[in-house]
Amino acid sequence: MALADFFTLSWVRSGLWDRLRIQRRVSRDLIIGLVVGITFSLSSTSLALLVQQWRRKRAIARIPPRPIELRSDEIVDGVTGLIGNTPLLRINSLSDALGVEILGKCEYLNPGGSVKDRVALQIIEDAEAEGLLHPHTGSVLFEGTVGSTGISLATVGRAKGYECCIIMPDDVAIEKVQVLEKLGAKVERVRPASYVDEKQFVNMARKRAREFGKTELTDGQHGPRPKYDDMVVSTLATEDEVDHHQPDSGLAGPSNLISRVRFAPLIDDALERKPRGFFADQFENESNFKAHYHGTGPEILRQTSGHVDAFVSGAGTGGTIAGTGVYLKKHMPEIKVVLSDPEGSGLFNKVKYNVMYDHKESEGRKRRHQVDTVVEGIGINRITHNFSLGLDIIDDAYRITDAEAVAMARYLVAHDGIFLGSSSACNLVACVRLAKKMGRNSRIVTILCDSGSRHQSKFWSDEYLNANDIPIDPGLIDRLLDE
Repeated sequence: MALADFFTLSWVRSGLWDRLRIQRRVSRDLIIGLVVGITFSLSSTSLALLVQQWRRKRAIARIPPRPIELRSDEIVDGVTGLIGNTPLLRINSLSDALGVEILGKCEYLNPGGSVKDRVALQIIEDAEAEGLLHPHTGSVLFEGTVGSTGISLATVGRAKGYECCIIMPDDVAIEKVQVLEKLGAKVERVRPASYVDEKQFVNMARKRAREFGKTELTDGQHGPRPKYDDMVVSTLATEDEVDHHQPDSGLAGPSNLISRVRFAPLIDDALERKPRGFFADQFENESNFKAHYHGTGPEILRQTSGHVDAFVSGAGTGGTIAGTGVYLKKHMPEIKVVLSDPEGSGLFNKVKYNVMYDHKESEGRKRRHQVDTVVEGIGINRITHNFSLGLDIIDDAYRITDAEAVAMARYLVAHDGIFLGSSSACNLVACVRLAKKMGRNSRIVTILCDSGSRHQSKFWSDEYLNANDIPIDPGLIDRLLDE
């Protein structure tokens, strides 16, 4: 007891007891402050999550019902009934390695084998709605393409009653030409050339459509004014036949008016039955953008229930990234839209620095006139109308090398059993790079444009790659994932 009294007296005399009481009071206030701060922080986070969920629910509620629900007991109306509503595929190897869910929209499952089926169908149906095309009249669809759009136009065109003439560079994979010919399309192969050259493949397609008929319907003189400058529709009808069809043609007077009213249906029918040459013009025709704004975008939003953090796509015509990106951005403003661009294309620098230039365009380095890469279907050195419609909503861009695209395609076969084409591989390399900048459990959606079956003679040919000094290094993706 004496020892205890001694310590108690010592503490009281030294003021230690008062100091302990003050420290306890400070500790209590500190703890209360921490509790209040943490509670406020959690409340703010919860509120932000609730707002985000509310936005997603609103976006989902605005989506119209799915037009086609494919079930085992359903019958679709011909080939065109199979276009769209493609599944989203989780790329397991990449998703598991990165902790970020990477989903690919399987556009290669469309009946024509690529994302371009959507565009072909939209272009034809829009032209029919505007009275520019009439099926089963011997009319011909003309297009300049490196392959996929041509195959889609030939597929959809056959199903809807049109012939097809495709102009393409002579250095594209030969299997694309073979498929087009099997589909009954006429194929004209030309030397690669600059867009300003009249012999460039797109310019040649426009020229062939104009030469097809005796009269051009979209020249502003013999038909409706064209929606855009490059629009070309010609007919085998003569100028007199077309002029008689116009509402303001012919002589004035009651008798002439009565005659025109009486014979108008016959005149209209006769003109419509004349074969027409129609330039599809995937690069400038806004139907391309519409196909993705009204189709691909809503499908992705519905399939993910609005849980998408980023959308990645390449650009050739620009319709896919613009149409899908604008739609997703409208309904989910926080989403990142990212461009995947191959070597030789100028779009990467346009997005990053607002300059259309690639170092491979410098004098003495360029091998091809279009885009110097083994990748086909994406990459371009001009701004198309379709791309311009979405340029402002593209947040970032990645330049993908040929070696990276080749490595990714082979990595996916080895780890996932997925056999993809070159543009799809480019998109997934961009996804990996983007995923490394995003938080865990984020979700990225990209486009799997086509399969590897139409790229076997070039992108999937070791002989071709070795001859063109393009490395084949599947381990490159493992190193990219480990960075």
